[in-house]
Amino acid sequence: MNIGVDIGGTNMRAGIELGGSITSQSNVLLENKDSLSSTLTQLMDLIRPYTKYPVKGIGIGVPSVVNVDKGIVYNVMNIPSWEEVALRDLVEKEFNLPVSINNDVNCFTLGEHRFGAAKKFRSVVGMAIGTGLGSGVIINNELYPGNNCGAGEIGMLPYRDSILENYVCNRFFEDTLGMDAFDAHEAAIKGDSKVIKIWEEFGGHLGVVIKTIMYTYDPEAIILGGSLTKAHKFFKSSMLDSLKDFAYPESIKRLTLLLSENENIALLGAAALMDQ
Repeated sequence: MNIGVDIGGTNMRAGIELGGSITSQSNVLLENKDSLSSTLTQLMDLIRPYTKYPVKGIGIGVPSVVNVDKGIVYNVMNIPSWEEVALRDLVEKEFNLPVSINNDVNCFTLGEHRFGAAKKFRSVVGMAIGTGLGSGVIINNELYPGNNCGAGEIGMLPYRDSILENYVCNRFFEDTLGMDAFDAHEAAIKGDSKVIKIWEEFGGHLGVVIKTIMYTYDPEAIILGGSLTKAHKFFKSSMLDSLKDFAYPESIKRLTLLLSENENIALLGAAALMDQ
């Protein structure tokens, strides 16, 4: 039994992992994000009720670069006051429990590997597609964060006039349609042909990301998560079509593509950090 914590740019969630499920959870909207002390107080207050259970430790996923060995987080996305925070030491001191910290998409990927759709695979890359594009990597059943917790940041690679992320996240729809991906999904459902075409274009760009992952990691499976995957039916065909020119077609035939279906998978993955 572990506590899992998922920190986002607008809210934080915490819950208890027991037997591969989240048995209890709560969330809090982040307030006064320019104040380190205020946000840390919110975090501690969120975690505190769960420490009354006989937990082994606390795992925390953070949208940032993390010094995993020292438990320090840097430049946390959308929390300006978290430029450099020795988060592990602060939380351990507060609750006298062991704490492990990692990038949030690494936690998502670890959760899918330990408890979700990817648990039967030895090598997996998880992709979270939403406000940005993040990836986590499992190699030989172990999470591979890289030296700076930056392994799998495929979205930062140069692409066209920018980087891959800008073509495979919410920003793509804002730039091409002047609306966010949620509204673009709603418009596609209503049959807007212009918007449907943009989703198909999006699928082509996503296919480029998948091919890049295959050339660099060659995993058994890739699992897609994040808010944009809810529109999967509008980009699936073009995504698969874009894989047809992959240099090693037999590798694509053996690749398993999965969709994340557990809304608590990031919490489960954060909790699983304690068993790494």
